[in-house]
Amino acid sequence: MREIVLDTETTGLDPAAGHRIVEIAGLELLHHVPTGRTFREFINPQRDMPEEAERIHGLSAEFLADKPLFAAIAQPFLDFIGDAKLVIHNAQFDMKFLNAELKAVGLTTLPSDRAIDTVAMARKRFPGAQVNLDALCRRFEIDNSARTFHGALLDCELLAEVYLELSGGRQPGLTLERQQQQRGGAAQSVARAARPARPHSASDDEKAAHDAMLAKLSDPIWRQ
Repeated sequence: MREIVLDTETTGLDPAAGHRIVEIAGLELLHHVPTGRTFREFINPQRDMPEEAERIHGLSAEFLADKPLFAAIAQPFLDFIGDAKLVIHNAQFDMKFLNAELKAVGLTTLPSDRAIDTVAMARKRFPGAQVNLDALCRRFEIDNSARTFHGALLDCELLAEVYLELSGGRQPGLTLERQQQQRGGAAQSVARAARPARPHSASDDEKAAHDAMLAKLSDPIWRQ
């Protein structure tokens, strides 16, 4: 089961108002486990950077000025995600921006059912609780101390751990399976010392106590 944890950073909240993607990142999962394959690109939005957006992700217009346009990274991005499901925190936001950018360069947009929204998963599991990424990291004791800014790739790495917990946590056999794969895929047999069988017949004292108890009963079934 291949999935892509996905995140974007933008100049604002709405592509219809002229806001653009400035960073996009993806992290590949196989059966909920990161494979090490990632995708990350900074993008020149061809516009200014609002101060409130820069305070969130730390990306200035000057830093982005020499970065590629979305048109240059669109096909490599689509090649990376393939037909995998997209794991996104607040999927509606990122999908709205991605589809606006794809449409602008004449490429096919992504259907909404491609996305797995971890915000919706968290709200269903923890009704009434905070479900932003920082809050979920605290809940699941995931170290997010490096998250001084919202960075797309770092957020993908944190979200991959959160998604694993929201999906039920690590399977008990996962560590053992990895250890066996590292040893060549075969479990090592362990020699066990044979133990003598325990005696189960009653002792003479136990038989005498049993006979004494029966003597106190009238017509016990054990003597019929």
